[in-house]
Amino acid sequence: MHRLSDMTWEEVAELNGRNTVAILPVGAVEAHGPHLPFGTDVIIARGMAEAGAAKLLEDGSEVLVLPPVAYTPARFAEDFPGTIGVRPGTLTVLLLDIAEALARHGMSILALANCHLDPAHLDAIHAAVQEIVSRGLLSVAFPDLTRKPWAVRLGEEFRSGACHAGRYEGSLMMALAPELVREHIASALPPNPASLSTAIREGLASFEDAGGPRAYFGWPAEATREEGERTVDTLGGILADAVRAELERVAKRGESES
Repeated sequence: MHRLSDMTWEEVAELNGRNTVAILPVGAVEAHGPHLPFGTDVIIARGMAEAGAAKLLEDGSEVLVLPPVAYTPARFAEDFPGTIGVRPGTLTVLLLDIAEALARHGMSILALANCHLDPAHLDAIHAAVQEIVSRGLLSVAFPDLTRKPWAVRLGEEFRSGACHAGRYEGSLMMALAPELVREHIASALPPNPASLSTAIREGLASFEDAGGPRAYFGWPAEATREEGERTVDTLGGILADAVRAELERVAKRGESES
């Protein structure tokens, strides 16, 4: 596995023409309850990226993990101090610029390891993917965790929609960055079964309106490191499978054109 932030330009140049998969972790700087840090989504996205990269390496793929994108739309949490959101168009343009740079330097496929699920954020990513593909810059693998077949591979709390800073994300953070989890606070938090998915369908647009006045949903006191380790592996498998599917699609297209 190659990490771009740790490499020199000459080392990166050696990857040109080798069908390298570039993995971009995407998160957010937003409130995650009183027990998880603002970097939660970025940390989880990086964990997903590296777990996926490890699986792709087993396939023989060249993999380059990029530094993460952290500043993204975060409308639902915008009223909580510390949350830093940007306009959706800003994220779309940023992803396009990144794709253009990768294409210029010989990368063949961009994989997005996204762990932030704000609707405006997801719309901005889908808009960028559509533009990247329509311009012929790169092939893109983007497993949107809110959609099938990916969502069904995650846990019950995730599928319920009550999954922001609850058991799902709390477990992941205990596996990836346990020193940042305020476990003494998490263990005392009562469950909040309010579903963000339902709130979004009803047109609500903030954690407070959705029933999360402390910026958490789900069952934070039930988080465990063991569940987090399993979920990291699942997220890595989702990313790897999305890349494999895209590589297969590209290969079939090449056969049909030859």
